[in-house]
Parts: sequence; C-alpha cells; structure tokens
Amino acid sequence: MTKSSLAVNLCGIDFKNPVIAASGTFGSAREYHRFIDISRLGGVAVKGVTLEPRKGNPPPRIAETPSGILNSVGLQNPGADYFIEQELPLLQAYDTRILVNINGNTVEEYCRVAEKFQNRKIDMLELNISCPNVKQGGASFGADPGMVYQVTKAVKSIAAQPLIVKLTPNTTDIRETARAAEAGGCDAISLINTLLGMAIDIRTRRPVLGNIVGGLSGPAVKPVALRMVWQVAKSVKVPVIGMGGITTWEDAVEFLLAGASCIAVGTGNLMDPSTCTHILDGLARYMAENGIRSITELIGGLIV
Repeated sequence: MTKSSLAVNLCGIDFKNPVIAASGTFGSAREYHRFIDISRLGGVAVKGVTLEPRKGNPPPRIAETPSGILNSVGLQNPGADYFIEQELPLLQAYDTRILVNINGNTVEEYCRVAEKFQNRKIDMLELNISCPNVKQGGASFGADPGMVYQVTKAVKSIAAQPLIVKLTPNTTDIRETARAAEAGGCDAISLINTLLGMAIDIRTRRPVLGNIVGGLSGPAVKPVALRMVWQVAKSVKVPVIGMGGITTWEDAVEFLLAGASCIAVGTGNLMDPSTCTHILDGLARYMAENGIRSITELIGGLIV
C-alpha cells in the first residue's frame, strides 16, 4: 500500500495532520491526557478565553437532542491571566499546535485579549465573533458583515500570530461574512459555530435550558456545515477550517473534499474522547487503500 502523508500547512504553519480538537469541547490537557495521546493531534483549539473570568449561563446548560446536543454554557472560563499561568503550560508540553480561541463583549475587549497572547508560545488565534456586542444593543458581531470587518481588522492589528475568524451560521449569507473577515485581514476562517436552537419540557411547560436557547451541535448540523464550508471555500482565498458534526473519518473526508484545509472535531469528543484519534486512523487507512500520497490531494477535490 502507498505510504501517505497527513501533513498540511495552514497559514505558513506546518501541522502534522489536519485534525484539530475544536474549542469548547476538548476541555484541557489535564483532562484529555487520560484518554488520548494529545501529541497525535494536529492541533488543539482551547476553550474560549475572555479578558476577565466568566461564570457562564445559569443551569441547566446541556440538553440532548435526537442527533446532537444543545448547549448554553455561556463561555464559562477563568479568564486570560489564569489560562496563561495555569492551563497553557500544560498544553505546551505536547507536540501539537495550539490555537487560542478568544472572546469579548466589545472590539476593545477582543483586542485586549489578543494583546495578552502577543508574547506567548502559541501558534494561532481563533476569533470567536458569535458573542453579544453589548455596545450595539446585544447584536452578534458575526451576523453583521460590517461588524465582522471591524473586529477582524482591529484584532489583526494587535495579533502576533495568524488570525482565524470563527463564523456563526446564524446569518443570512455566510459568504458575505466570510468575505468581510477576509477583507478585515484574517489569515483563515473556521466554520461553523453552533446553530441557535431550543428545547421545551412538555411536563413543566418550561424551556429545558436555563438560558432558554442554546447552540445546536453534533451530527444534526453536519449537512448545513458542509454546505457552508463548500460555499465559503469557493468565496475566499484564505484557507478554511471545517467543523460541524464531524464524528467519523468519512465525515472528515467530506469536509476536505468540500474545501476545508483542516477539520475540527467538537461534539464528537463529548461522545467519545478518542474520536479524533479514530478519525486519524481512518484517514490513514483510506489514503493508503486509495493510493493517496498526501492528504492535500483531497482538499477542494469535490467533483461537481
């Protein structure tokens, strides 16, 4: 069988493979090292980091759906300073690329968080623009192309590392927000974040989630995510990281063919902590059996 290479290059950075543990679902190195060899992963996108600690939304925060989960965790995290001092050193001990997901309520907050990581040993910043913009009446940054451009441009001027912009699917045309992020100077785009959904307890007649609505993820969103990745990959020149319902190596191949340069696994990690390594093993078998020498041969290889 053909000896195959899983290596990819993203924004000038070499990844040993295209499989990234997605932000918000991987926890930390102190948790996942018990289940998998973290050094096998192409990269780890850490849980969203904010300037100050956040308690998150009121419980219940998780609700199962027939083919996925709803979550309304609300970016609970101990804040940037704690993360840098306590969590980042643990992850730096592994041979994997580190992507730090940053969040803020205002453009200024995003920039201040990015500034915290200017001199830190990380590989990329992932800008999560699905958070409320409190100065604009609570609207989401990611739903407005103008705001996408503004926050991307501002953070790019601060960031010392390549900047990924993570897009929300809760918008009229994902291509418009992707183009706005590219115009703002981003180096890559990741998508999709969760779809807005809700669940109701018919016995109590109340919402299941304490926040009423939450983000839907898992296999249920895969067809939507795949379509959006395909659309964005054709609409921008920067590389795309695809995510949304990827739980098997076959899913990963679909996203690569649709135009993703890397893929990120989110809810799959909650279903089985070894999902990422299973995907890696499956990709290697698929390539060897089909005479594919490099994983890059699959990227954008969809025949239409």
